[in-house]
Amino acid sequence: MICRLMADATLVVHLLFIVFAVAGAFAALRWRFLIGLHLPCALWAVAIEWGGWVCPLTPLEAFFRRCAGQAGYAGGFIQHYLLPVIYPHNLTRGVQIALGALVLIINLVAYTLVVRRCRAQRGRRLRRRP
Repeated sequence: MICRLMADATLVVHLLFIVFAVAGAFAALRWRFLIGLHLPCALWAVAIEWGGWVCPLTPLEAFFRRCAGQAGYAGGFIQHYLLPVIYPHNLTRGVQIALGALVLIINLVAYTLVVRRCRAQRGRRLRRRP
C-alpha cells in the first residue's frame, strides 16, 4: 500500500514539476523569488527533452510501482488522467524536440514580460526620487 501511494505521489510531483517548468515564469511575474527556483527547472526540462533523456522521476515511479506489485498503469484517477499527460504513447524524438522548444518559447515570452515589468517598476521608482 505504501509503495502504491509513493508511486502516485511521485507521479503527481512529476506533473507539478512539468507544469512549473512550463508556466512557472508567469508566476514569477508576481513572485520574483520564484525566478531562482524556476530557471533551473525550466532549463532541466528543456535539456531532458532535447537530450532525449529520462527524467529521474520516471524510474523512481516505476520502482515504486514494481514495489507495489503493479505491472501497468490501470486503475484510478491518477493512472487514468495524469499518466497520458506525462507519458504520451506517441512520444517520438521529434515530439520531444518540439516539446523542448515549446517550453523554451513559453519561458522566453514569460521572462520577457518579467524583465519589462522590472524595468517599468525601476523607472517609476527613479522618477519618484527627488
